[in-house]
Amino acid sequence: MDSHLGQTAEVGLGPPLPELEPDAAPDATLWGDVVRKLRKDPRFIISAGLIVVFCAMGLVPRLFTGADPKSCDILNFAQRPSSGHWFGTDILGCDYYARVIYGARTSLIIGFVVSGCSVAIALTLGSLAGYFGGITDAVISRFADVWFSIPTVLGAILLLELIHGGGPLMIALVLVLFGWPDLTRLVRASVLTGKERGYVRAARALGASDGEILFRHILPNGIAPIVVYAAYSVGAAIAGEAALTFLGVGLRLPTISWGLEISIAEGRISQDPHLLFFPALFLCLLVGAFVLLGETLRDALDPKVA
Repeated sequence: MDSHLGQTAEVGLGPPLPELEPDAAPDATLWGDVVRKLRKDPRFIISAGLIVVFCAMGLVPRLFTGADPKSCDILNFAQRPSSGHWFGTDILGCDYYARVIYGARTSLIIGFVVSGCSVAIALTLGSLAGYFGGITDAVISRFADVWFSIPTVLGAILLLELIHGGGPLMIALVLVLFGWPDLTRLVRASVLTGKERGYVRAARALGASDGEILFRHILPNGIAPIVVYAAYSVGAAIAGEAALTFLGVGLRLPTISWGLEISIAEGRISQDPHLLFFPALFLCLLVGAFVLLGETLRDALDPKVA
């Protein structure tokens, strides 16, 4: 009988399970899985690398050039690229490479200010509208709908014409003014979906306050689309500034800006194509890097994508 029991136990238990190697242990959190995906995605490496380089240009331009972008010699008017001036000179005789390098700072300031302010406004208004609903939701949603109906470019042109343009921060605030409704609607939708989850009902049953439920449960679990949109919005703000400046209502001299360089180069494309090519190339690379980063984050934060 003992041997029968031994055989039964042997059949029931089966062979011992192999031990998992430490490296084979699955990530325990969503963000751990996101990091694992990003490390393997060449798109993230390329986009993040470009953004790091451009941020270094904006923070420490002296690492890339020792020339003064405001030191100009009219005798060097619109020279072609050479060993002395890698990108040539502009119509005032300024070193064009230095001006393109220093232009990264303006674009990044505008991009990050617009994205940061838009996210802050959207998180505040969208969370209130989605969580509390009722009259709060009705007022915020109708107000957002009114602003959303105004075309961003048209509204920005009209406002900047009234205030006669401004510096980078003023341009950024104008773009924020017309850019927050879209993200607010996204946050509202995330909160509406999140507050119906089982863990939120459990937290409410345990006596958690509205603030704890919103900031410890709903927003952290619904942050993925907001992060992706924030990355896109940086690139969109940089492109928006360049477009407004090109149209003549954005930044003005003596500010150094890629959009301003492109605007000045418009009338000299045939004679001096380098005046258009270099700032346009850097602008496209920076905007494209943030768009690619947004796509990479979207895929990494999607649990359906392996």
